[in-house]
Amino acid sequence: MHVPLLDLGEQYRALSEPIREAVDEVLGSHRFILGPKVQAFEKAIAAYCNAPHAVGVSSGTDALLAILMALGIGPGDAVITTPYTFFATAGCIARVGARPVFADIDPETYNISPSAIRECIQKNCKVDSDGGLRTKSGEKIRAIIAVHLFGLCCDVAALHEISERFKLHLIEDAAQAIGAEFPLGEKTGKAGTMSEVGFFSFYPSKNLGAAGDAGMIVCRDETLASKLRAIRNHGMEPRYFHHVIGGNFRLDEIQAAILSVKLPFLEKWAAARRAGADFYSTEFARAGLTGRIVPPAEPYRDRGLTNHHVYHQYVIRAPMRDALRDHLGKREIETAIYYPLALHEQDCFTYLGYRKGDFPEAERAARETLALPIYPEISREAQRYVVGTIADFYS
Repeated sequence: MHVPLLDLGEQYRALSEPIREAVDEVLGSHRFILGPKVQAFEKAIAAYCNAPHAVGVSSGTDALLAILMALGIGPGDAVITTPYTFFATAGCIARVGARPVFADIDPETYNISPSAIRECIQKNCKVDSDGGLRTKSGEKIRAIIAVHLFGLCCDVAALHEISERFKLHLIEDAAQAIGAEFPLGEKTGKAGTMSEVGFFSFYPSKNLGAAGDAGMIVCRDETLASKLRAIRNHGMEPRYFHHVIGGNFRLDEIQAAILSVKLPFLEKWAAARRAGADFYSTEFARAGLTGRIVPPAEPYRDRGLTNHHVYHQYVIRAPMRDALRDHLGKREIETAIYYPLALHEQDCFTYLGYRKGDFPEAERAARETLALPIYPEISREAQRYVVGTIADFYS
């Protein structure tokens, strides 16, 4: 049996007619750049997230780049983030001329660890007279970028405490976690909206995926939203008047039209992903694998949340991971490694001066984790085959 890591075919077949109608409407309107479809999708995302402002952009990467530019983060600055995430998180920090400063991850959730951030600050930073932070080499620490990895929210409450204490911007990288929830005090917080500013990616493989690159920024402050709207369009406001230097970060009208068709189904798809995750857990227990592999953590499952996890990926920790992956591949089961190297191990970041062993949990996750197929339409037969094949490997 062939089991793909992701299969978008059934989703498209179900929605092909309204998607084609929406695309045809854009083509017939001749409004291709920042037209009514973008505006409508921004309003829909703002309503879905309960966010005051939403700004459509060309990708999740460009969303973060625009945010850093809007906050004035650049040369002489530093930003704390996780070493275990997609490259763009740290890459954007470096692209604006700031220095990425890494703090290790929680071994259960794979998200950045608040205690590791505190340890990083204690060991590597000094407090300015104004209460802010500087690295030992003199860069001013301006922000924390918290990545809600694989569809699970970080411990936002603890991150707020740190960011407020040291006067840091808190930026939520929610590229993999649209709709995910966190128990924030007596309220339910949604990924991307629990801080000053957050962003999403609509890369085709995401829970809400476009037919190409697309992204969205959500924020609370009207002034910041206006600046972001200018920055996404070369800093223009009004046309041909440039008060800041921006970029070509505009959300495509056709992508906005497609995403608007898909958005009403997002909650249903998230529920289906959770049901698939629950089925994996049941089957792993039935196969006697719970002592061998470690399934994803669900720390907020019993906190009264609907979307306590949205399972962008279903990531297990597995002994002999590479051999297991080879075994599954030979039996036509697709898997993925997110991520084979921690960011401080990447060649392009050697200039930061980190060494192997500096972030042991991120390094261990890079060696041991494996993403199994999970998507809303995956059949239980396919999941049983995946679990049975894993059981065969460890027998």
